[in-house]
Amino acid sequence: MDNELISKIKELNLERKTVFSGSSPPEVFVGHYGYPNVYSGVLAPIQNGNTSKFSSPEKWFKQKLKIQQIVDYRTKLIYPRFKTNVHSSKQEISLVKPVAEIAMSGKSVSAEFTLKKPATFSLVEEKSVPIIGNPASLKKIKLEENPKIEKAVDYIISDTKLKSSEAIKNLYESNQSISNIIKILSIGLLGIKEQRKMVPTRWAITAVDDTLSKNFLDKIKYYPEINEIRVFTSEYLGNHYEIILMPDTFSFEVIEISLKDNGLWTDHETIFGRKSYANDVTGAYYANRLAACEYLNEIRRQAKCIFLREVRPEYSVPLGVGILREISRDAFSKYPEKFDSIESALKRIGERLRQPVTNFTQHSVLLKEHGKQKKLNDFFISAKKI
Repeated sequence: MDNELISKIKELNLERKTVFSGSSPPEVFVGHYGYPNVYSGVLAPIQNGNTSKFSSPEKWFKQKLKIQQIVDYRTKLIYPRFKTNVHSSKQEISLVKPVAEIAMSGKSVSAEFTLKKPATFSLVEEKSVPIIGNPASLKKIKLEENPKIEKAVDYIISDTKLKSSEAIKNLYESNQSISNIIKILSIGLLGIKEQRKMVPTRWAITAVDDTLSKNFLDKIKYYPEINEIRVFTSEYLGNHYEIILMPDTFSFEVIEISLKDNGLWTDHETIFGRKSYANDVTGAYYANRLAACEYLNEIRRQAKCIFLREVRPEYSVPLGVGILREISRDAFSKYPEKFDSIESALKRIGERLRQPVTNFTQHSVLLKEHGKQKKLNDFFISAKKI
């Protein structure tokens, strides 16, 4: 992380605080280092009231906040945490219970935090989530108000015979934000009672995006193909997306290139899906795939999907996977440009990129395969001509 951000955190003068009252957005975070013995805890600023803007990628995108505004919010959050085993809900029960209640809440929750030592001026390195700083060892937490838990959330969490995959689907269909579903899964509140455990937040993010998109794909793979090439685009905070949908059975690919250091990341899958984690693109792959699946399910079609992400220098601070999910969703909310050929589509895309479009296309597995595989339709057309 750059020195400017570290300086920003140090300016907060948190070193004198060992007891403070603050409203969690609500936000919880479960780390993955040392698994199954991990750090978990709550994030909260030293202020009360509605602090939801400190935490929600959905709200940041909707309000089109600038990077500095988001950084200002994130650096005000303290991360009181404690070490626990993900399999033991009874361990540190005096800390686990109130953290779980905060995770269930749909609105900010005020609590009093007692720290063993003052917060330190350091950052928790985790690319999947927006920046987390000011970790502190948590001694005691006392809720100062009753968490506001929606009936649908309470009902699904109370169902201890419901598998976590079904619980995730039900929460989504109850119009819970992806961010809310992630924190509820992460703190160990979903699934069959005997199998419940905390899930490191970075894994929970992927699990939610992956579970929901696979649920959509069970239907999408039986839909007819789109009948023209469609291009969607969106940009936010230096993340520029060009998304190509082509007539074909479902397949999916993400290619990311950073203009800052020429970094290249790419992963793909065919209609048969992936057998391993997308280690190159990581969490963004699954967030992008969910956005694509939401759109394809809405129009009742399937397609070959290629995501091109140009990471521009303006994206100076990693803000997590949630931002990328919202940019992708925004792209699909717009009316697409339509083309008769992939060449004309790529030419148009190239006009919006800051680098040659060939930097992307030369690495595309799906584009290299385009047009090479014969379809059943092609045989019928050939037969009619004979």
